[in-house]
Parts: sequence; C-alpha cells; structure tokens
Amino acid sequence: MNTFNIEYTDTFGGEANYCWVRRYSLTVPESISDLAVVRRAKALAGLAGVKCKKQDYGDLIALYPYGSCTVLFINYREA
Repeated sequence: MNTFNIEYTDTFGGEANYCWVRRYSLTVPESISDLAVVRRAKALAGLAGVKCKKQDYGDLIALYPYGSCTVLFINYREA
C-alpha cells in the first residue's frame, strides 16, 4: 500500500499561501495509476469534476483549479 499526504490551501500571487489549509491522508494499492490517485485526492478535497492545471514533480503533484486561487498538493509519503 502507498500513502499520500494531501494539502489543499489558498494561493497568493500563484504561490501557496497557507492562510488556511485542509490536510488529508490517502492510502491506495501500489498498482494504482497516477490518474486514479489524482481523482481520489480531488474527491477527498471536494474538487471532483473541477478542471485543474497539473504540475508533476515526481513525488509531488500540484493541481491548480481553474477560476480559484487555491492549490492541491499530492505528496508521496514513504512508509
């Protein structure tokens, strides 16, 4: 099983601001695709169906929802 830390926060000037933050933990099977992880993380944060700009940094994925000054970080956590 893989575990991901999820942080949903506001932005200021396009950068994470952390004036408020919501944190979640997501545990998924090892064979799951990145797309499935993104979909589950968005559902946890209440962003299911919201289009986002995606930036992939390997062990970190940043999603910037269109029309919103927020960011969703999906960070792989080593067991």
